[in-house]
Amino acid sequence: MINEKINVHQFLVLVTLFTIGTTILVVPSGLAAAAKQDAWIVSIVGTGIGFIVIGIYHALVRSYPEMTIIQMNEKLFGKWIGKIVSLIFISLPFIYTSILMIYNGSFLTSHIMPDTPLPVLTMLMMVIVAMGVRLGIETIARSGEIFLVFFFILFAFLVIFVSPNIEFENIQPVFESKINTIFGASINLVVTSTINSVILLMIFPLVTRYKDAIKSFYIGNFIGGAVIIVITLLSILVLGADSTARQAYPSFILARRINVGNFVQRTEGVIAVMWFITIYFKMVLYFFASVLGVSQIFNLKHYRPLTLPMALIVGALSILMFEDVVKQQNFDVKASILYSITVGLFIPLLLLLVHAIRKRKNENKDDPQLIQKRE
Repeated sequence: MINEKINVHQFLVLVTLFTIGTTILVVPSGLAAAAKQDAWIVSIVGTGIGFIVIGIYHALVRSYPEMTIIQMNEKLFGKWIGKIVSLIFISLPFIYTSILMIYNGSFLTSHIMPDTPLPVLTMLMMVIVAMGVRLGIETIARSGEIFLVFFFILFAFLVIFVSPNIEFENIQPVFESKINTIFGASINLVVTSTINSVILLMIFPLVTRYKDAIKSFYIGNFIGGAVIIVITLLSILVLGADSTARQAYPSFILARRINVGNFVQRTEGVIAVMWFITIYFKMVLYFFASVLGVSQIFNLKHYRPLTLPMALIVGALSILMFEDVVKQQNFDVKASILYSITVGLFIPLLLLLVHAIRKRKNENKDDPQLIQKRE
């Protein structure tokens, strides 16, 4: 049994950091490729749909506020089926931890440290992530409070100093994309920023006040969504839709456009630091959910002894999972969306359905009229 607790403000911080995650670097490119200059509209629609997804999670935790989703599975599906479903659930944060390791390593080797071997960068990041999980969710949350302040200082710096390069012609004509194109493109954003946040249901029982924690879930998703909207809009306004779509990391190129009096220049390090902050916390939350989930599936008293062996497996996967960038991109496009929707949306909906059926049966058993009819 885990005895750690975090407050609602710390939970808000973790939701915000998780929602932003990798999106500040990679999402504008994908949205621009699909909807061109209407990418910023897609980000707004995606953020709105995210609230519906969180509403599903809200309904689930309202019924079982003191249980992680692993414990809900065993309660509603039974011991063995519940464990099978839980293993499927835990596979998502476990595999996605490895994939984020790959993203981080690829970005570093292509833009920051090209001469450093990718496996070295991957293992160094894995050590830092494992240390965070080993120290516990309370330490993760407290450090998140500090780093979120730094993130928004850097975010404000980026917005203010890149604004002089804005060209409003770049978003014209508005609403040129069809509705189905906008909606379809928004699904990618919803998966990345909101549906994958189902793993935060592993942390929810550790928050001190249930009702305020639900509000934090909504507010954190809104703040994270607002950051994504602003980054996407700036990318379109400054770089243009075509240039944004062609770039692997458009916001990184965006930071290069900053030039204040030929003195403040080449500030792409700002976006790099923002990326490190958000991707680290997304990785550490994925890995924490994985380790805690495995410990609950096998009824272990403590999750910390699992940290090192699972970290080694994650590190090895991040090196061996994809042979090249093409296979990684194929997974992102073809498999990851369906995988995330299955685990992050289908399983919670199935839990709600089973809960509703059981509740209805219990109500019928206690109904006096039905009891009289049986007699």
